[in-house]
Amino acid sequence: MKIRKKLTRKNVLKTAFIIYALLSVYFTTRFIDSMLSSEYSAISHYISLDDGWDITINEDRWQNVSLDAFRFPPVSKGDTITMERTFAADTDCTGHALLLQIKQAAVTVSIDGEEIHRYGWDRIERNKTVGSGYLPVDLPNDYASKKLTLHFTVSEDKAFSRIEPVCIHEWKNLYRIILTENRVPLFLGCFLTIFGLVACCITLIAMMFSGKYSRILCVSLFSVCIGMWSLCYYNVLLIFSMPLYTMSLLEYIMLYLTPIPLLIYMRDDVLALNRPLMYTIYKILLTAQIFATALFLGLHTVDLVHCAATLKYMQLLIVCHLIFSVTVEFMNLRITRQIVHRLFLIGMLVLSGCVGYDLVFYYVHRYFGIAISSTKGIASVGLVIFISMLLTSFYIDMTRKMMQEKERDFLLKSAYTDELTQIHNRRYCMEYMTRVKEMENPDYTVFCFDLNNLKTTNDTYGHAQGDILIRSAADVIVNAFEPHGIVARMGGDEFIAITETNKAEEISAIVAEFQDNIAQKNVEIPDLHLSIAYGYASCSPKEYNIEKIYQIADDRMYKNKQAMKKSGTSAPDSEHA
Repeated sequence: MKIRKKLTRKNVLKTAFIIYALLSVYFTTRFIDSMLSSEYSAISHYISLDDGWDITINEDRWQNVSLDAFRFPPVSKGDTITMERTFAADTDCTGHALLLQIKQAAVTVSIDGEEIHRYGWDRIERNKTVGSGYLPVDLPNDYASKKLTLHFTVSEDKAFSRIEPVCIHEWKNLYRIILTENRVPLFLGCFLTIFGLVACCITLIAMMFSGKYSRILCVSLFSVCIGMWSLCYYNVLLIFSMPLYTMSLLEYIMLYLTPIPLLIYMRDDVLALNRPLMYTIYKILLTAQIFATALFLGLHTVDLVHCAATLKYMQLLIVCHLIFSVTVEFMNLRITRQIVHRLFLIGMLVLSGCVGYDLVFYYVHRYFGIAISSTKGIASVGLVIFISMLLTSFYIDMTRKMMQEKERDFLLKSAYTDELTQIHNRRYCMEYMTRVKEMENPDYTVFCFDLNNLKTTNDTYGHAQGDILIRSAADVIVNAFEPHGIVARMGGDEFIAITETNKAEEISAIVAEFQDNIAQKNVEIPDLHLSIAYGYASCSPKEYNIEKIYQIADDRMYKNKQAMKKSGTSAPDSEHA
């Protein structure tokens, strides 16, 4: 009953701490967000150029068009779009910039027929990608009442089916507005990128000592790819004056590379199913992803087919990866019901939902020109949740494996360790002798020891004193012989040492140290009366068989023991080979 109450109280405390942590993160995030966006209303004033456009697409012409409601079939490569309207006469023209959102199209901006900005034409002429994103254009201070003309040439098929709103902002606030409106992907992208890079560096160092951190390396690389993709996709890197085509290319590269570390991470989960069919599908998906990434990026590099044209195929492949991953985790959960698989499955479902939302939003917006929602960064939020689940499940899995490894090491140590003296036992010694026997031309010496007067000590002073005598004997033998080989207790009052040398001068020095250790131990512990009989034998060109060498050393130890009894001395000279 008491145990149940303690467990209930512990669970309540855990739950309370989790709720407190979540609430703290929520309110802290809201507070920081409010600080960052507090001046947004004051700086976000802009002049909308949504109405009054005359638009010509190839040979088709529309007049007095509102961009918010204007839709057309998805454009094809080579299509031209010309847009014209007149600026209002009462506009304050000082320090303004025109903000365009272009999608795979070159553009020329003119005022009253005079060109003020030109982007992408040289790249189209060389059949290179143009990119997508925000394009700020500096306006002259006398543009009021003048005619604005935008001329586009599309560089990719089905790039868009609507023209994004055109606005005029103050130059000094333009980048602040862009960052504030994209603050969620900005901070999530920065967090994922920085976290991934730091974790990757630490993990690479850790992997020099153990390969068990390979999965966290996959998480780190996945985080870097997703973080960089978020910063590019939401135009955050625009503040570094990065060209649109470079930012778009980096976006495609990160997106195409992202599934690879995630699939490698899942390898252990697929193997845990022990189903050849699932592992075959896994290998097919991984191979297809690597091949498609190399192929698409290669085609883009030589300007045969740009990434914008292969994006739909890569997105289809990513959807297949998500479906496969969710299926694998469902199957693992049915088999083991471990919390690791539950967390991974939750993360995969959240990620799939967020990615699915963004994909639907992307295609509906691209092909039908309809904006489902103004909410930005949904995929980034899902990815942060997913990576958090990955790290949590990895931590739990690593903790479980470390406990199992520690338990296994303890059992192995118990199997090969003498309980009283904490040195090797007879089993370890026998296995070591077997390894020595399998060596070619080894150099070794076998020492046999027998503790004198143990029975007398047990009968006179009790077994506790006898145990002290045994541990003391183990100490003096270990201190002298273990630096040169192994020491073991064979049982009762018998010990053995096997040194990795058979040189007479080295053996003499070890024996001298052993005898000094006995004398020192008797000084440290009054009335100990430690006395050890010993004998040893070394291998020679005539005899390498360790079992025979051991028998010779054991015989010499018994002769030494008999001599010590007759003479009544503590350490007479031993007989040796």
